[in-house]
Amino acid sequence: MLRTVLYKRPTAAGSLTYIVLKYLHVIGATVILGTGAGIAFFMLMAHRTANAEFIARTAGTVVNADVLFTATAVILQPITGYLLVREMGLSLTDVWIAMSLALYCVAGIFWLPVVFIQARMRDLARASASKSEALSAEYHRLFRLWFIFGFPGFGSVMAIIWLMIAKPTF
Repeated sequence: MLRTVLYKRPTAAGSLTYIVLKYLHVIGATVILGTGAGIAFFMLMAHRTANAEFIARTAGTVVNADVLFTATAVILQPITGYLLVREMGLSLTDVWIAMSLALYCVAGIFWLPVVFIQARMRDLARASASKSEALSAEYHRLFRLWFIFGFPGFGSVMAIIWLMIAKPTF
């Protein structure tokens, strides 16, 4: 049976620390989810044009956004999460936390290659644009892989956010 656990606010001495950590953690999750959704949307819309020059410019922006925003949040998220676990007196082995950590690894396994795939797609689109050629078969193969990898990567992030909100026990 699925149950949720309600947590008391930390004591007054720790409440400011808790609120700041929770705020940073929620902002980090929002950045990961929002940047991921935005990147997926813009890459898909650019791809649908079949315009190599437009795809190259879009992919260039997407790669920069992934490095600047997503990578920063991905690095900080486990730090704020761990500090929240300590502040709340929880354990990394609590079911919802362990599940979140496992899903975070799944998301990373699919996100990290996507960064390199996007950079390669950008380079291939630039090459096609400079020669006024259609996008290559390699570009299309990478796009399909990028698209497929998005589902477990993005789905994992969605599930993590649900776990953070519901904090279920089994």
